[in-house]
Amino acid sequence: MPREFPISLTPPDWLVRNLTPQQAPVNRPAMARAALGMSLPLALGLAAGHPAYGALASMGALSGVIGDTADAYRMRVLNIAVPQLFGAVGVTLGALAHGHGWYAVAAVTGVALVSGMISTIGAVASVSGLLLLLNCVVGAGLPLPSPWWLAPALMTGGGLLVLLLALLAWPLRAGVPERAAVAATYRTAADLLAAAGTDRTEEYEETRRAVTQSLNEAYDLILARRARHHGRSRELTRLLAQLNAITPVIEAAPAAHLAARPLPPQIPRALHHLARSVAADGTPVPPLRLPVPTTETARAVDHALRHAAEVVTAPDADPRGIDDRLGRPAALGIRTARAARNVVLSANSWRYGVRLAVCIGTAQALVSLIPVPRSYWVALTITFVLKPDFGSVFSRALLRALGTVAGLVLAAVVLADVPLGWWDVPVLFLLAPLVPALTPRGYGYQTAAITPVILLLSDILNHQGTALLLPRLNDSLIGCAIALTAGYLFWPESWHTRVGDRLADAVADTAAYVEAAFHPGTTPAARARMRRRLYHDLSVIRTEFQRALTEPPPTGRRAAAWWPLVVAVERIVDATTAARVRVRHGAAPPSSHEITQVTLQLRELSEGVRNADSPTAVRTDLTGPAGSVLEPLRQEVAAARALTSPH
Repeated sequence: MPREFPISLTPPDWLVRNLTPQQAPVNRPAMARAALGMSLPLALGLAAGHPAYGALASMGALSGVIGDTADAYRMRVLNIAVPQLFGAVGVTLGALAHGHGWYAVAAVTGVALVSGMISTIGAVASVSGLLLLLNCVVGAGLPLPSPWWLAPALMTGGGLLVLLLALLAWPLRAGVPERAAVAATYRTAADLLAAAGTDRTEEYEETRRAVTQSLNEAYDLILARRARHHGRSRELTRLLAQLNAITPVIEAAPAAHLAARPLPPQIPRALHHLARSVAADGTPVPPLRLPVPTTETARAVDHALRHAAEVVTAPDADPRGIDDRLGRPAALGIRTARAARNVVLSANSWRYGVRLAVCIGTAQALVSLIPVPRSYWVALTITFVLKPDFGSVFSRALLRALGTVAGLVLAAVVLADVPLGWWDVPVLFLLAPLVPALTPRGYGYQTAAITPVILLLSDILNHQGTALLLPRLNDSLIGCAIALTAGYLFWPESWHTRVGDRLADAVADTAAYVEAAFHPGTTPAARARMRRRLYHDLSVIRTEFQRALTEPPPTGRRAAAWWPLVVAVERIVDATTAARVRVRHGAAPPSSHEITQVTLQLRELSEGVRNADSPTAVRTDLTGPAGSVLEPLRQEVAAARALTSPH
C-alpha cells in the first residue's frame, strides 16, 4: 500500500505556482532569428580578428531577441529598435562613469531612478528602461574598447541585426499579422458561442477571457498601425470595420449563456467561416443558414451574426462610417508629452523609481566597499528581479536563483569542454534559440536559458573559463538577497495597496457601466468602450492577483481571499451586457429605481474592498420585480457581496 506524504512535506501552493511552467506555443521563427542573429556577429568578429567586438555585438543581439515578441512588423520596429536606442544611451553613460568610484555609484543609481519611472508608461517603455539600466551597469562595470562610441555601436548593431532578420518577410507578408489577429478574434468568439448556454461554465469563462485578450491584441495592433497613418488605407479601414463588427456578437454571448440553452451548431460554424474569410482577405463565405430566432436572445445573436457577415463580405468599407471602439489615438507627439507628464506627476512612478534606485544604489555601494569579482552581476540581477512591472519580486528572486543554478550546470559543460575560438559559434547557434523557446514558460526558465549564453560571451571577453561559474552564482544570490530585503521586505507597500485599490476601482467602474448601459443618452460606441475598458482592467487585475498568489503568506493568503471577487465582477459585467442586449431586442427596460439600487450596492461594495484588508460582512439581500431583465444582474451582485463576507 503506497504511503502518503506527511502534510509537513507537501509543498505550499505558492511554491507550486512558482515552479509550474506556463503553457505557450513554440515560436520557431523567433528561435531561428535568435540562432542567426546572435551567432553571426560572433563569427564576423572572429573572422576580423576581434572576437571581443563580436561578443559585444552578440550581447546586443541578445537584448533584441528578448524584445522580439510582436507579431506585427510595425510593432517589431518599436519593440526592438526603441529599446536599442535607450540601451546605447545606457552603455555610453556607464562607460563614462566607469572607474570613477562613488561618482559611478551615483550615476548608476540615477539611471535606475529614471529606468523605474519610465517603466510605468507601457510595454515598450518598460523594455527600454530595462535596457537603459542593464547596459549602464555593464558599461560601468566592464572596461569597454575605445573609442567611446565603439561599444554602443557594436551592441546597438547586434540588436538591429535581429530587427533586420525580423523584418525580412515584411514586403511579402504586409498586413498578414493584423488580419491573423482579427481572424483569431472571430475564432475565439465562435468558441465562446459554442460554450454559451451549456453547463460548461468554467470553459465559457475561460473562453470569454480569451476573447477579451484576443480583442485587446487585435485593437492594439490595428490602432498602433493607424497612429502612423495620416489617412485611412483601404486595408486598415476594412480590418477596423471587421473588428468592430464582432463586438455585437461578443455582447450577445452573455445573454445566450444566461438563457441556459445551447446555441445551434450552425452559429459557431458560421463564425469559423467568417474567420477564414478574414484571414485570407476575401475568401468567399457560404450563405448563412441559421435557424429562425424565437426569443430576445436568439434575435440578438442572429442579428449580430448577420451584421458581421455583411461587413466581412463587403468589398470595401466607408471610412466615415467606422467608429473606433477606443477612440481615435492621439498623435505621437501628444501621447509622448502626456506619458512624460504622467511619469513626472505619478506617485506610482516615483515609488517604483525610488525603490529600484535604492536597491541599485545599495548594490553599487556594497561592491565598492567589498571586493566582489564581476561585481556588475549583482546590479544586473537586481535589475531583472526588481523591475516593478515584471511581477512579484519574491517569486522572481526565487526563480532567478533556481534558474541561475540550472543555467550554470549547462554553462559548466560548455566552458569546460568547448575551446575558445570558432567552436563558440556553433555552440552559441545552439544555445541562442533556447532563449525565445523557454522565455514564455516562465522567468526561471528564461534565466536558465540566458545564463549559459551570457557566460559564454563573458568568457570570450575575459578568458576565465569555469572560474566564472562561482562568482556568477555568488553575485546572483547577493543580488537576490538585496532585492528581497531593500526592495521587498523593507517597503511598506502592501498587497492591498497594489491590488486591492485596483479591484475597488473596477467595482466602481462597473457601477458606472450599469448606469450607462441603460441610460438613453449613452451611445452604443460609448457603451462598447466602457465594456472593453472594464474587461481590460479586470484582465490586468487578474494578472496581478495571479502574481500575488505566488508570494508566501500573508500576501498570497490575502490574494486568495479576494480572488473569487475578481471572477464575480467579471460575471456582473457579463450580466449587465446580457440585460442590455435583451432590452435592445424587445425585453422591457428596467426602472430607474432598479438601476439605482444595483449601482448603490456596487459602490458600497467598492468602498468595502478599498477600506478592508480582508473580506468583511455586508448585506446581501437584493430584491426587485419578478421577471425583470435585471434579475440575473441582481443575483450576481448579491453573490459578489456574499463573497466578501468571511466564512
